[in-house]
Amino acid sequence: MRKPLASDLSAGIDLHVHSTASDGSLTPSQILAMADRLGLKAVSITDHDTLGGSIAAMAAGIPATLAFLTGIEVSAAAPTGCGLNGSIHILGYGIDPRNCALNQLLDVLQNARKNRNPQIISRLASLGMAMDTDELASIVGDAVAGRAHIAQLMVKKGMAHSIDDAFDRFLGRNRPAYVEKFRVPMGDAIAAINQAGGVAVLAHPHLTGMTDPEAFEAFLLTLQSMGLKGIEAIYPDHPEAATAEYCRLALKHNLLITGGTDFHGEVTPGIQMGIGRGGFHVPYALYQALAANLER
Repeated sequence: MRKPLASDLSAGIDLHVHSTASDGSLTPSQILAMADRLGLKAVSITDHDTLGGSIAAMAAGIPATLAFLTGIEVSAAAPTGCGLNGSIHILGYGIDPRNCALNQLLDVLQNARKNRNPQIISRLASLGMAMDTDELASIVGDAVAGRAHIAQLMVKKGMAHSIDDAFDRFLGRNRPAYVEKFRVPMGDAIAAINQAGGVAVLAHPHLTGMTDPEAFEAFLLTLQSMGLKGIEAIYPDHPEAATAEYCRLALKHNLLITGGTDFHGEVTPGIQMGIGRGGFHVPYALYQALAANLER
């Protein structure tokens, strides 16, 4: 990791970016070029359940003015008793992409995704919207296929007006083509990131839907007891009050604060890398704290 320049201190960063290795529309090389062009000083590619984006970025070469962290976003099951259903997303930073245990866990998740897609396609066919795996492959390329790719194909075939429309009417939870996904146990996800030399961070906590402050704090402490080291307090869809509360909890419980836009390129129109929907800023000091933790 390079030594920061004085000009970095007020610069922005983005530690939550998706590439074509999962469900983004830009390649890792294009992401690096865009981050450099926008004047960002640190970035992490955090693709869903795959390290492919980070590996490709390192192979392409990181611009000299840009700090880069390997990253991932893992779908994990909520701990028993916390009152949550569905996936809880855990970000991992500074991971060794060659770590065997983590890659074995990712293989399980990727196989589960592959097995889920035919079920979704079958449900869409029963609704009169036929597509096949070859058509999906033409959208996916070398990425790990998921619902976002199916949504893109639906838009291409005129079955939906937009990706959001596809999710809202067909692919989202409780919609007719939704298929429950496999999730690794939370403790396994956090342990795999830590064992790979990384830092595990709770992604976009407001999207968990937990609005009771005491219940959320108890949930956060449960994750911390499993090895969680940070919370993504700064996120475009977080209300200002929620961001302040997450930062307060991070300071209270000695957790790192991170932030990012969840940039997916054309898949999330209106979200720009580093600034979200406008006026969004993640300070470079948060990258410095994260990098210092990784160097311990």
